[in-house]
Amino acid sequence: MRIDAHVHVFVRASTEFPRQTSDQLSPERKESVEKLLREMEQHGVNRAVLVQIGGAQLKHHAYLQHCLKTHPGHFLGIGLIPDNLPSQLDHMDQLAERGDIISFRLHQIGGPLDPFAPIDIRSFKTYPIWRHAAEKDYVLWLYPRAADAHLIPFLVEAFPQVRVVFNHLMICPGADAFSWDEQGRPHIKVDLDYPPTGYSTLGLRHCENVYIHLSGQYAFSNEEWPYRTWRPGMNAWHAKVSLPIACCGRATSPGSHRIQVTASSPASPTNWCQI
Repeated sequence: MRIDAHVHVFVRASTEFPRQTSDQLSPERKESVEKLLREMEQHGVNRAVLVQIGGAQLKHHAYLQHCLKTHPGHFLGIGLIPDNLPSQLDHMDQLAERGDIISFRLHQIGGPLDPFAPIDIRSFKTYPIWRHAAEKDYVLWLYPRAADAHLIPFLVEAFPQVRVVFNHLMICPGADAFSWDEQGRPHIKVDLDYPPTGYSTLGLRHCENVYIHLSGQYAFSNEEWPYRTWRPGMNAWHAKVSLPIACCGRATSPGSHRIQVTASSPASPTNWCQI
């Protein structure tokens, strides 16, 4: 079975399917689930994981929920959580109640930025989310900023039952690292030979609940598909963390079963995980 482990779909902003807009996600832009299904059929892909885009409020998930309900068995969903919502745990449960949204994506951890500061994970802004994920068996889909990387091992250690997926090669980008290409995709400036937050997360190689997601290759490469310029540095780094790259999901050495491969752009599959 072939599964695309991370893809975004969306339609034009409307009353039925409201979403936030930006220069990259203009109100008229459309990358529909129907287009994705055509691409999946063309490339022999059986399933996909749809990651919410265009806002974190419940109403912004309307199109994601529509896709999951309209095409049962084809997709599972990853939801977002508003940063300042008082009832974040209720929000998670409402999205997950049908069983097709199984994970939540986090960008910030919310603990002390100073790596030498005293650590009490109960003071972290996202601590209730981690605790609730442990209670409800939700997966946490992480794309953390560089400033938060040193905090994650404390939470992983405290909640070993929570499955954690690091997005985009386990790179935690700095705030000034982003630019955008002509397709509205991020380009991230980073030294792949020595990822700046790599040693903060190196010890996670011992944690069986931690996975690395090989996605967003375009963002780290200076050439088009198959994005060869990102491979040498990341091959070496993933070898250090004992989570080497697995070609099409086939295990190549210990730990490679915890690598997930995904497509390169919204509704446009080019690189698939086969399990």
